[in-house]
Amino acid sequence: MTQHLAAPSTGTSDDAPGHRTGWWQDAVIYQVYPRSFADGNGDGMGDLPGVTARLPHLKDLGVDAVWLSPFYASPQADAGYDVSDYRAIDPMFGNLLDADALIREAHALDLRVIVDLVPNHSSDQHEWFKRALAEGPGSALRERYHFRPGKGANGELPPNDWDSIFGGPAWTRTTNPDGTPGDWYLHLFAPEQPDFNWEHPAVADEFRSILRFWLDMGVDGFRVDVAQGLVKAEGLPDIGTHDQLKLLGNDVMPFFDQEGVHAIYRSWRTILDEYPGERIAVAEAWTPTVERTANYVRPDEMHQAFNFQYLSTAWDADELRKVIDTSLEAMRPVGAPTTWVLSNHDVTRHATRYANPAGLGTQIRTPGDRELGLRRARAASLLMLALPGSAYVYQGEELGLPDVTDLPDEARQDPSFFRAEGQDGFRDGCRVPIPWTREGTSYGFGDGGSWLPQPAGWGELSVEAQTGVEGSTLELYRAAISARREHPGLGAGTDVEWLEGPEGVLVFARPGFVCTVNTTGAPARIAARGRVLLASSPVTVDGAEAELPADTTVWWTV
Repeated sequence: MTQHLAAPSTGTSDDAPGHRTGWWQDAVIYQVYPRSFADGNGDGMGDLPGVTARLPHLKDLGVDAVWLSPFYASPQADAGYDVSDYRAIDPMFGNLLDADALIREAHALDLRVIVDLVPNHSSDQHEWFKRALAEGPGSALRERYHFRPGKGANGELPPNDWDSIFGGPAWTRTTNPDGTPGDWYLHLFAPEQPDFNWEHPAVADEFRSILRFWLDMGVDGFRVDVAQGLVKAEGLPDIGTHDQLKLLGNDVMPFFDQEGVHAIYRSWRTILDEYPGERIAVAEAWTPTVERTANYVRPDEMHQAFNFQYLSTAWDADELRKVIDTSLEAMRPVGAPTTWVLSNHDVTRHATRYANPAGLGTQIRTPGDRELGLRRARAASLLMLALPGSAYVYQGEELGLPDVTDLPDEARQDPSFFRAEGQDGFRDGCRVPIPWTREGTSYGFGDGGSWLPQPAGWGELSVEAQTGVEGSTLELYRAAISARREHPGLGAGTDVEWLEGPEGVLVFARPGFVCTVNTTGAPARIAARGRVLLASSPVTVDGAEAELPADTTVWWTV
C-alpha cells in the first residue's frame, strides 16, 4: 500500500539549492546505489538514513547532485528495478519520512536530489498486474500490459521471437484462474518485470501523477530507466534472428528506440517546467548512435542523456578523441550538454576494466593488473572532468575501488547470474558496499556486516584512510572537482580545441586551460603548456618541456 507523508516538502525554489540557471549543464552528479552506500540501522543493507548520514562526504567531495538508484517498494527480483508501488519506500530502505529527511538535508547542504524512475515495466507484484492475473482473460487491466495469446495449435509458443535482455524468451505464459494455460505476457527483462503498454492512456496518466508526487516531495529530477524501451513497434513483429542480444546497440530494435517514446517525454517536460528550481530528466537510453541519443534531449524533451558510447571506449587516444568529437557534435544541434561517465551499477568499475586488455567489454571477470588499472582510472577521471558538459561519478570510484571479481557463487545476487543466457550476471562486483573506515566488521558501512562480502584490505581504500593523504585518489577527486568549479575554462561548454601531441597523447585546450593525456605505457616528452594545475601522477617540468608519465593526465592553467 502506498505510504503517506503528513507534511511533504513543498519543492519550491527556496528549497532547491544553488539557484544557478541551467545547473545541469556542467553538474557533477554522484550516483548512490542505496543498498551499498551506508547502513543506518545495522541490518547489513544500506538504507536512506545511512545515505543521509553520509551526505557530508558528498558535500566535501564537491559534487552538485546525488542520484539515487531505486528505493521504492519492491520484491527485489532485480534489486529494486521491479517496482510494486512507485509512491512508497521499500521497508529495507526506510519510509517516506526518511526520504523527506534525505531531500531536506541534501538541500541544506546545497546538493540536489535526482531519483530513479522505472517506467518501462513494473513488478509482477504491482496491484495492476496482480489483478490482471486474478481476473483472467478479458480483464481491462490486462490492456495496461502486453498480454497476447500464444502461437501453435494450443497457444504453447510465445507470441513472437523476442528475447529477454536477461536471457531466454521475453514472454512468460500465465495460468488462468481455472488452472488452464492462459495468455503470455511480455517482459524485456526478468519474468517478474512485466512491460507496461504505453499505448494505454491509464499508464501515461499514472506516470504523470507519479512525477508530480515526487516533484511535490522536492526532488530535483529523475533518471529514467530504460528510457528507450517504453514504446514497442506496432504489432510486436518478429525480429527473425536468435542473436538479438548481439544486435543491441547496433540496430533499432522493435522494442527499443521507437519514435513514440518522444511524445511521452515531451509531455513530461511540460510537467517539469511547471515546477520552480529547474527540475530535470536524465535519459538512460541505449541507442545505436550518439546522434539517436541526442533525440532524447531536444529542447522540449529531457535535459541530459547518458553517454554510454564514452563509457565503453577503450583507453586509446584515437578512440577517445573520436568518441569525444562525435559526442560533442551530436549534442550541439539540440543545445544539450554532453555527459561523461566511466562507471555505474551495471558495469565493471573502470579501475578494473582498464586493468585488463582492451576489447573485453564492460563486464569483466578478472582483476587484471591492479596498479595499471588504478593509474589509468585516475588519468581517465581527470580527462572526464576536463571535458565540457556534465560528469557522473559512481559511488566508490573516488576511492579508486576495483571490482570485486572473486565473489563466491553462493554470495552473488544479480538475477542474470542465475540464467543460462543474457547479460554476464557479474554486476555484483561493482555493488559491494563501499568502505568508510579502516576497521570494523564492514569498514564503517554499518554495524551489522554487509549484504555482499567485502574484500580483505578494503579498509585501506576507505574514506578515512585516504582523507588528507596527499596523492590519494579521494584527494585527487576533491581537488579536481574544486578546480573544475573554480576555473573559468572548465565546466559547461560545447567544444574543445585539439592541439598537436606525440602519438598516443591527447592534447586539447579550453579557455585558459589545457589538458594533456598520455594513454601509452611509456613516458612522453611534451611542450609545457603553462602552470600545472593538477596531475593524476607526478609530472616533471623542465623549462619549456615536461615529461608526461605513462597513463597520466595533467591539467595546465595558461
